[in-house]
Amino acid sequence: AVPPRHMDSVLDILDALESPARGGSPGTSAALGRGLGVCSTPGCRAVLGEPPEPPERPAALTPGQWQLLTELLRHQPAAPEHGAVLAPDGSTVALGPLLAGIEAGLRSGGFGPPLPTLDPPADPLLAVTIAEALGTSFLLALRGDSNATALGPGGCWDDAENPQNYTLRGPPSPVPDPVAIGAMDGVVLGARLARGPLPVAELLRGYYGTGNGSEEAARPPSSYRRRDFGALVGQERLEKEVEAVLGVLRSLSPSPELLRDVGTAEVAAVARRAAREFSERYVECPAIVPRCLWGARPYRGSPSLLRPPLGSVFLHHTLEPARPCRSFGACARAMRDMQRFHQDTRGWDDIGYSFVVGSDGYLYEGRGWHWVGAHTKGHNTRGFGVAVVGDFTAALPDPDTLALVRDELLACAVRRGHLRPDFSLRGHRQLVRTDCPGDALFQEIQSWPGFQ
Repeated sequence: AVPPRHMDSVLDILDALESPARGGSPGTSAALGRGLGVCSTPGCRAVLGEPPEPPERPAALTPGQWQLLTELLRHQPAAPEHGAVLAPDGSTVALGPLLAGIEAGLRSGGFGPPLPTLDPPADPLLAVTIAEALGTSFLLALRGDSNATALGPGGCWDDAENPQNYTLRGPPSPVPDPVAIGAMDGVVLGARLARGPLPVAELLRGYYGTGNGSEEAARPPSSYRRRDFGALVGQERLEKEVEAVLGVLRSLSPSPELLRDVGTAEVAAVARRAAREFSERYVECPAIVPRCLWGARPYRGSPSLLRPPLGSVFLHHTLEPARPCRSFGACARAMRDMQRFHQDTRGWDDIGYSFVVGSDGYLYEGRGWHWVGAHTKGHNTRGFGVAVVGDFTAALPDPDTLALVRDELLACAVRRGHLRPDFSLRGHRQLVRTDCPGDALFQEIQSWPGFQ
């Protein structure tokens, strides 16, 4: 049987490959990955070298594990999302850029052959994870029709408990969300390995956690990837590295068709746009778990469209569940419980909130940006209803959860045209007779931007 496309399945495979008792080592999985197609692009080959011959199945792996690994690591330019797995934090991670970053980090840290000096100078770790992919994607969009997309989309799994098939939710680009996430993880983990080698399975298990995140536990480091990637690679540096790797590609013989007739000024403009749009989407804006991933029921009836940009945000706490949810499994379960209560007990068409905020580092899509909610009676067409999971009468959400709403969600909503720059923020109690969003949280938001 082929194991599910979950990070746990990959960790089981890496454990088998890297076990010293079976002759494994920290570099085994990286070398195997390249033999299976992880590093097939011109820029990646220029950094890590030509891939070895495709390997035979190692005796340590079952036929099902080998089939899963070869399917995940086979390079498919037209469908890069096929190389993705579901991680315990609910994110979807492409293994190609992740493993390329791990190999670059290991070699940078002295484990394996040294990395080449690139001309023009480019950071090998960024080249094999994100810079080449970004530059190529934005060049393709530039040369394609005016509606061509260079980033995204996201997608959904057929079953979060037993993920087998991942389907994109819109027209594909060379950098769909799983590739962007895998690249960020590859940079963060490659930088860690550059300081000293670790068994890759041990590194990944500590980073992602295990299971479907059904236990209430501390957030895994992977849920901080946007912050950690942003700290390592600011927008200015990303722009510089995209421009540099496109220069490396131009120097290859033969030069890629994509760069023919593209001047240095145009390359610089592509790099600037790529770095800006990537940073806005994947670093400055929070990740949103789509309805299809948390297991939403269908909307009942016909939803009504909002007319953005809206002028208001109304903040709530859920009260039930009273405890903050700290994992993907717990937050997804809370979403299903709330939707069931709103539909079956309250008789509403759907979960009432526009978005729900977990203490696992993620927003959960309720009615979303486009549809009128049922969160603030008499005001639903005028603003978005944002609820934080928990009872915040006496205590506050943790500082990271507060910052997610205050510093990321609100600013991102303005930048993307969902909210007016002069929006107003109000607690639910200011508009309806209720104690929501709790005394502690209401006191807190009075110092936030936009509060009226």
